[in-house]
Amino acid sequence: MHFVDLWLTRSLSMCLLLQSFVLMILCFHSASMCPKGCLCSHSGGLNVSCSNANLKEIPRDLPPETVLLYLDSNQITSIPNEIFKDLHQLRVLNLSKNGIEFIDEHAFKGVAETLQTLDLSDNRIQSVHKNAFNNLKARARIANNPWHCDCTLQQVLRSMASNHETANNVICKTSVLDEHAGRPFLNAANDADLCNLPKKTTDYAMLVTMFGWFTMVISYVVYYVRQNQEDARRHLEYLKSLPSRQKKPDEADDVSTVVIFWIPASMLLLEKASGLAKRRD
Repeated sequence: MHFVDLWLTRSLSMCLLLQSFVLMILCFHSASMCPKGCLCSHSGGLNVSCSNANLKEIPRDLPPETVLLYLDSNQITSIPNEIFKDLHQLRVLNLSKNGIEFIDEHAFKGVAETLQTLDLSDNRIQSVHKNAFNNLKARARIANNPWHCDCTLQQVLRSMASNHETANNVICKTSVLDEHAGRPFLNAANDADLCNLPKKTTDYAMLVTMFGWFTMVISYVVYYVRQNQEDARRHLEYLKSLPSRQKKPDEADDVSTVVIFWIPASMLLLEKASGLAKRRD
């Protein structure tokens, strides 16, 4: 029995020593993988904190097992394509209080399904690609950005899971409609469908153009008709002013015949002038 107790005691000590050794290796491994200027810790998963680290871009050596990632209060200006594609366990991503202006179309590829919280507030984002937030399930914070409210932003917010709350916090710095500047995007979208504005504007422009051409054609036709009527009137007055003499019945008939044939000829001349005006237009 004494031998068994001794063996168990030594086995237990060896087990504890082995566990401590494995834990030290894991801690050392995690610390060695931690990006420069960041702090890594384990609390329900790997937490990587790079807040106030004077970063100008997102680190590319982030540990794949990262669950919480804090990149707030830095000098990051853009989010490149597929920068987070290997962080399949990422649940929280904080990019607030940076100088972000550009978000590429596939910036969140690989984490769109797993993210629960995305913070992009207090940046310089004016617009994003319409597919930038596709399949994003996270609750997004995008307030305090100089947003330009247009059709693209309307499509982006509609594609987000919590678009109602998100849109309510978005203030239009500028807008395709001047009266919406300084107002919440949700109010602007309720007042007008921003995606139909270009179509309506094009329709109005086409109508105005067609009306202008139609007016021009009518004006030309009226001008030519009046001009020929005036010429015909002057010709009649000239004929009336000619000295009259008694004519034989045959001559009278000839003159009447000439007048009868001249009137249709004048009308034919007017019709030809109108047709010429239309062809010129």
